[in-house]
Amino acid sequence: VRILSGCHPGSWATGSSVDGGTCPPALPRLATAHSSVPPPAQKADLSGEATVATINHSLALIHRLQELLRNGNASDTTLRVRTAGSDEVKVFHAHQLLLALQSEAFGSLLHNQTVVTLQEPADSAAIFEKFIRYLYCGEISILLHQAVPMHQLASKYRVSTLQRGVAEYMMSHLASESSQGHVVGWYHYAVTIGDVGLQESCLQFLAWNLSAVMGSAEWATVSLELLALLLERSDLVLQSELELYSAVEEWLGRRQPKGPVAEKLLQLFHLQKQSAVLGRHYAALQDLLFQAFQFHSASPIHFAKYYDLNCSMFLPRNYLSGAWGSQWVISNPARDDRSTSFQTQLGPSNHDTSKRVTWNVLFSPRWLPVSLRPVYSDSVSGAIQSVRIEDGRPRLVITPAMSSSDFAGVSFQKTVLVGVRQQGRIFVKHAYSFHQSTEEVADFLAHADLQKRTSEYLIDNALHLHLIIKPVYHSLIKAKK
Repeated sequence: VRILSGCHPGSWATGSSVDGGTCPPALPRLATAHSSVPPPAQKADLSGEATVATINHSLALIHRLQELLRNGNASDTTLRVRTAGSDEVKVFHAHQLLLALQSEAFGSLLHNQTVVTLQEPADSAAIFEKFIRYLYCGEISILLHQAVPMHQLASKYRVSTLQRGVAEYMMSHLASESSQGHVVGWYHYAVTIGDVGLQESCLQFLAWNLSAVMGSAEWATVSLELLALLLERSDLVLQSELELYSAVEEWLGRRQPKGPVAEKLLQLFHLQKQSAVLGRHYAALQDLLFQAFQFHSASPIHFAKYYDLNCSMFLPRNYLSGAWGSQWVISNPARDDRSTSFQTQLGPSNHDTSKRVTWNVLFSPRWLPVSLRPVYSDSVSGAIQSVRIEDGRPRLVITPAMSSSDFAGVSFQKTVLVGVRQQGRIFVKHAYSFHQSTEEVADFLAHADLQKRTSEYLIDNALHLHLIIKPVYHSLIKAKK
């Protein structure tokens, strides 16, 4: 994985390095540009001698700078890196000018000093050579487990370009496979350093791929704060609420938090289940359990007389079970329009279990928005605006096959999950929510490149979608206070 910071714009196209390697020497590159406007103080040169040439040997320069670090030639600074609890000392013969150019912290630290001892945690000390090499050549290769210590080094020594580069690497490698998982750890680290963007990226990934996380070793490392945030979200993607309850029960069994903490988490569930955990906290939850029983047993119209049906408690999450949607694998999605149909339960209450809604779905790979549709002109007979096929963009329309009077009092939110395959596993890349058509969300598959077989959105030349219907009851009757 390459994280580049420019020593020279555009000079990295042919460069490569491996762990412990060096920046390669450059091949001279000659670029020419013809100037059509002469300088103010000169006359136009009609003989062609005004041609400007740029000779770029920046990679060769970077190679020589890194040789300085490797061989210690003309060094004027010695860095001694120590780790608490270890006698090992790593020594680097460096150059104050280059360190200070990249790092304000080194500029201050090395002022009037030639030998500096640095105390670093073990994981940071292990990659310190990579960090110093980056300061010389502006390029680094890192692995998943090195991201946090590298970001810590970049933050400590105020190397802003490397900070941004590592954060971008983390946000783009959430789905990468690792033995113990890494997204939960990255989220906790993002909270520690206050990186809101990384926090949100990790939260979104965890919400959209929660089933996979709950079944991994990473689930045991989830903090109480993170678990509470996840349980409050309505965009969680999971098989059912029972799956989530079982995972939380397992988490409680392992962590054994205090009574109020367990009760706070369990209050977010509204179902009856025989379990030791629920038995211990039943007194605090019995009112909620009775309310959930009423919701699933009584008529929604009758229930609405006493409770507000629009609160998040009664809003379904993104359930993958067949009662709430259907998977749709579209082979060769760029070829032509496709259609399918499926059925879902009318409402989230079990009172409506026997009532089904049939949905018709149309997928169009090259739908044209209004702004790009052909325009006929009165001034030029028969003239129309030329439109290319590739100007179109994908669209999905989900409509009920029944009359709206058949489900009065219920509205529907549609959610489309888009899966991609990374390292042999399928993850949710995007989740789009709308009411009628993806025309309501301007970015639907905007970057999918379905025309290209190499698109990351295609799995064996097929587009993997999961369509989810989320029914919401209207509060037709004001609840009693």
